[in-house]
Amino acid sequence: MELKGIRRVYFIGIGGIGMSALARYFLVSGKSVAGYDRCESELTDHLISEGAEIQFRDDVALIPEQFKDLEEREYSLIVYTPAIPKNHLCLNYFLSNGFNVLKRSELLGLISADKTTVAVAGTHGKTTISTMLAFIISQSMQGCNAILGGISKNFNSNLLINFSSKILVTEADEFDRSFLKLYPKYAVISSMDADHLDVYGSIEKVELAFHQFATQVKRDGFLVLKKGVQMRNPREIKAKIYSYAVDEQADFYARNIHLKEGCYEFDFVFPGGKLTGIKLGQPGIYNVENAIAALSIGWLMGLDENLLAGSLNEFRGIHRRFDIQIWNEKIIYIDDYAHHPKEITACINSVRHMFPGKSITGIFQPHLYSRTRDLAIEFAKSLDQLDRLILLDIYPARELPVEGVTSEMIFDRIEQKNKVLCNLHDLMNVLRNEKPEVLVTMGAGNIDMYVDKIKKLYT
Repeated sequence: MELKGIRRVYFIGIGGIGMSALARYFLVSGKSVAGYDRCESELTDHLISEGAEIQFRDDVALIPEQFKDLEEREYSLIVYTPAIPKNHLCLNYFLSNGFNVLKRSELLGLISADKTTVAVAGTHGKTTISTMLAFIISQSMQGCNAILGGISKNFNSNLLINFSSKILVTEADEFDRSFLKLYPKYAVISSMDADHLDVYGSIEKVELAFHQFATQVKRDGFLVLKKGVQMRNPREIKAKIYSYAVDEQADFYARNIHLKEGCYEFDFVFPGGKLTGIKLGQPGIYNVENAIAALSIGWLMGLDENLLAGSLNEFRGIHRRFDIQIWNEKIIYIDDYAHHPKEITACINSVRHMFPGKSITGIFQPHLYSRTRDLAIEFAKSLDQLDRLILLDIYPARELPVEGVTSEMIFDRIEQKNKVLCNLHDLMNVLRNEKPEVLVTMGAGNIDMYVDKIKKLYT
C-alpha cells in the first residue's frame, strides 16, 4: 500500500518502545495519531503531550470518531504489534470494517523502502549499536533519520527525523520475524543466540531467519558480522561481508583498551589503518564492542575519519542500558535492560571490570514465561556470578501464565546461598535491610518503575 494519502494513524500497542517511535514519526509528519495501550507509562504521557489521543481500555466506543469514519477509511492506517491478542476488540473492529491494517514490521518496511537503510540485528546489542550509529551519522553532513528501540540520551527520544536525509537507521527486530520486512544497504548482526523460542521453536530456526535477513542486504551493500557468528550458507549472501570483534583480530577490532575516569579509550583498527585514542562517553566494556560495530558501518559509509574518532566521546548512551543512577563513596547503582542470560553476563562482567573488588548485588525480574521456561538453566548460571541475588516474579508482558513456570525454576538452580526470592511489591521492604556496594537492577519488564524509588532510598 501507499503511505502518501494517509491522513491519520491508529496504533494498537502505542506504548511499546518501537510503536511509540513510529507514532512520533507520524506526529512529526503532521498526521493525526491515536492509539490504545494496556496501561499508562512515561512513554504514553509523552505521546499525549506531543498530540496523540490514547485510550487505556479495549473499548471500541473510546476510539476517536474520525478514526472510525467508514467513508474516510482509505485515508486511515491501523498499526498493531504482534503482542496484541487475536481477540482484541479494537483490532477486530478495524479488521471487520475493511480498514488498512498493518503489523508494525510491515509499516517499518514501507517507511524504509525508499531510503538508504542501515539495519542492526542481533538477539542483543542492537539498540545500543543502532543508537550509536544514529548519533555518529547525525553529526555528519549526510545526517539521518532513526527509529530506535530505546530512548537516546542525546536525542531524548527514540526518534530522529531529518527530512533532508535519505538515510534511515533502525533496529532489525527478530521477534515475530519482523526483520524480514527490511532490505538494508548496510547491516550489522551482533549476536544470534537462542531467544523467542515461543516464536521459532528451535535455535536452528532462529539461525535460518537471521540467514534470510542477511540475504536481504542489497547486492551493493555491506554486512558486518560479530566474529564467531556463523551464517548457514555465506555464498547466498549478496552483500560484501566483514567481521568485527572487541579485542581479537577481525576486519574491524579494538586495540589498547583501557579504562580512564570511568569510561573506555581504545584504538579502532580497520582495513588498512587505525584511529587512535577513541574515547567512549558511555561506560561498560561490552559497549566497546558495540562501538566497534557502529564505527565499522560509519567507516564503510565513508564518513570522515576525524568525525569517527571524536563522535563517540559525546555519546551519552540510552536510558536503561548500563545506566548509572548513583555513583558515590557509599553506593554505585546501575539500571540495565538485560533480560537474556548473555546480556546478564555481559552486564555483570562490565560491572566487575569497572569496579574490581566490590560486592555486586543484582535484582533481576524475568521477562516472559516462555523465556524463563526455555532458558532457566542459562539464567541460573548467569545470575550465579553475582555476590547476592534478589530474584523477582516473572513479568508476563504479552503472555498468559504457563502452568508450573515461575521464578523458582531459576531460583532453585542457583548454587550460591546468598539469594532471596520476592514479589516486586515487597522489593523496597527487602532493600531497606540491604547495604550493597554495587547494586544492579536488570530486566525488560516494569522494574524500571522502581528506579526512582531505589534512588531515593539510597540518596
